[in-house]
Amino acid sequence: MSYTTEQLLEFLDQELRATWKGERVVLSSADRLNNPVISKAIGADKLSKVFAIQDFRAQIHAYQHQHGVSGLVWHTCRFGDRSIRCPELHPQLIAIPADKAALVAARQAVMAFWRQSIEGLCLWVAGSQPQPTTLAAVETLAATSEWAELAATRTELYLSLCWGDPKDCHCDWARPESGCDRIIATAGEPSGIKV
Repeated sequence: MSYTTEQLLEFLDQELRATWKGERVVLSSADRLNNPVISKAIGADKLSKVFAIQDFRAQIHAYQHQHGVSGLVWHTCRFGDRSIRCPELHPQLIAIPADKAALVAARQAVMAFWRQSIEGLCLWVAGSQPQPTTLAAVETLAATSEWAELAATRTELYLSLCWGDPKDCHCDWARPESGCDRIIATAGEPSGIKV
């Protein structure tokens, strides 16, 4: 019997705490960084902690891949009087092939929740300077996305229209192979909160 996603996250959390307490040491950490100036500036102790976490995380990812353990966690998104349970990739884990299929399968329900929740709200394309947009423009973006993610504050609903690799879709450097267009629905102008 393999470990569950929750157990792997617990192991990662325990290892992170042990590493920051100084209970884990990677003796070769200075040799792993090809820049001696940066290596000296950061210090052997901090480098050791960074590489200890990276090494353990790589072992967890290999375990996930080998045993088919999902990297998805489910959260409840609440907005107004509505709520929906949505999958999302945990930032410390990798997506196995079945995870992307689960994200894609949840897309229709996520989009239906979003459409029901935005009535009377203004739509904005997120960015350093949010730009107003229309429902038709969002639907065009949605048609080209593979899956959708939701997040909410009390007054704003965030829709992420994603494609490509779930691990890289939120990184600008991954475009155009992977990416994510973010839409903000709010009563007025976006607050600038990063969700």
